[in-house]
Amino acid sequence: MELNDIDLVNPDVWVKGVPHEELRLLRQKAPVFWQEMPGNDAGFWAVTKYEDVVMVSKDPGTFSSYRGTTLLKDMDEEGLSTSRTIMLNMDPPQHSKYRKLVSQGFTPRMTAQLEPRIRKATVEILDQIAARGACDFVRDIAAELPLIVIAELVGIPVEDRNKVFEWSNRLIGFDDPEFQNTEEDGKMAAMEMWLYANQLAEKRQKDPKDDLVSLLMTGEVDGEKLTEMEFDSFFLLLAVAGNETTRNLISGGMLALIEHPQEWQKLLANPALVPTAVEEMLRWVSPVSQFRRTAMRDTQIRGQKIKEGDKVVVYYQSANRDEDVFPDPYTFDVTRSPNNHIAFGIGEHFCLGANLARLEIRVMFEEILKRMPDIQLAGPVRRLRSNFINGIKEMPVKFTPPRVSAVG
Repeated sequence: MELNDIDLVNPDVWVKGVPHEELRLLRQKAPVFWQEMPGNDAGFWAVTKYEDVVMVSKDPGTFSSYRGTTLLKDMDEEGLSTSRTIMLNMDPPQHSKYRKLVSQGFTPRMTAQLEPRIRKATVEILDQIAARGACDFVRDIAAELPLIVIAELVGIPVEDRNKVFEWSNRLIGFDDPEFQNTEEDGKMAAMEMWLYANQLAEKRQKDPKDDLVSLLMTGEVDGEKLTEMEFDSFFLLLAVAGNETTRNLISGGMLALIEHPQEWQKLLANPALVPTAVEEMLRWVSPVSQFRRTAMRDTQIRGQKIKEGDKVVVYYQSANRDEDVFPDPYTFDVTRSPNNHIAFGIGEHFCLGANLARLEIRVMFEEILKRMPDIQLAGPVRRLRSNFINGIKEMPVKFTPPRVSAVG
């Protein structure tokens, strides 16, 4: 393969799996690589080395999330204006103020308090499925727990969680015709979600609860209450980011363990390895493929000149396979330590829910080990068509149902 053959934009490349061979070639030969975009969209600099991804992520003064947002495709002014109300697309000091407001709901102490409820929900999910001996791992297992947890955190009635599942798929799956046929589909999903958020906000104004919606309703930034648009954007980010990435990590982590049976056997023999295995799943899967920044001034990365206004796109999966950082990076090793992956990002935009995601993933695999020790694939895995999210849409699995002892 030559550098000219590389196409990191086409979602059809990614639907077969992360293009690791192309990313490896870029790290070796062109770690800051100019990638053209189709149509009228401007091209971008693809940054693939761990050290450079960290540098770009930690320098928002030079590489802005606000100026062109964090999405690959260019937007018109109306789109930019709306997207900039989402915390993901802010720079300091604005970003710091908004993050401080919502971070009260994600402290390590608050997260640790959730473990009994998360374990109870996990056990209920798995016990419902276990007797069947087969299921779609994505919809029946991986999607359920993050939806239940985020519903409880945000304050969504548990019976409405499937609405969030559908909205998330339509918003994230913008390159997958199964989820979104036109740009209007995505806009409609956002509108439906915002309308729902406003209805929930009305209820919380009259009857505050101990949830994030109530926190956002009463919270202030610079002495001002959140506007309706700011509140809606917060709700969308929490509801989508809070379930989509964890779902894909649980699915991708399970697939990695099925494809590496010797690693699954290590966990069966020693479940105490699960926390270390979670970190390796995060490195291996890296559910978010890339985020964009925009250069605020002329600068350089590895001697490559970057002009003000240029798009700079950081690739997390590539950073997490960097041979200069990870020994044997293409080996899935549940005992890997140290494991300084950046699957949650790094810098100001380090994932707010990282502790919560780690907790959900750890508890889920601790309980799967007990209930489905012989889990294996029962059909083809269908991947999300996306250059943004490393997702699995469908993963049929089978396992031996638990024995039901006779009574009487």
